[in-house]
Amino acid sequence: MHPLVIGITGASGIQYAFDLLETVQTLNLETHLIVSEGAKRVLAEELKMNARDLAARVTQLHDDRDVGAGVASGSFRTQGMVIIPCSASTLAKVAHGMADTLIARAAHVHLKERRNLVLVPRETPYSRPMLEAMLKAHDAGARILAANPGFYGNPQSVKDLLGFISARVLDQLGIENNRSVRWKED
Repeated sequence: MHPLVIGITGASGIQYAFDLLETVQTLNLETHLIVSEGAKRVLAEELKMNARDLAARVTQLHDDRDVGAGVASGSFRTQGMVIIPCSASTLAKVAHGMADTLIARAAHVHLKERRNLVLVPRETPYSRPMLEAMLKAHDAGARILAANPGFYGNPQSVKDLLGFISARVLDQLGIENNRSVRWKED
């Protein structure tokens, strides 16, 4: 299986990314992580961590300023990419093809190569520009997966709610997982 690219941007909800990283680690998948400058601030605020603390959970940690990294090229094959959480500014960059950071460039590459790209916006409520950007990104080939966990699995903890989103993200990428309860599935 090809590697998975994960981008973390500066919206609240870093816990979703953290849960996805933990889940992917249990699946022994090669992962390439990119943490935006905004995400570094949110990471410190929400989890009292820095990007280097996540390095042990991934195959490779990339600098978001390094637009020449391997994941920025169409010849670098991947299983797909997820941006979790996806800030409004990153969503706009993806929707409009702006590739001024490694996260935006890698997302652009996934769209142009017609690879799986999952965007997980966490901000709410959605403004009209965000909704328009979601539609534009969707029309370009991205999947929009809002961080809205389901409750039919009778979640007992925040970790269960986070796991619901991780499972849906991995499903969109075609990666088998048992991270969350599925509807009417034994």
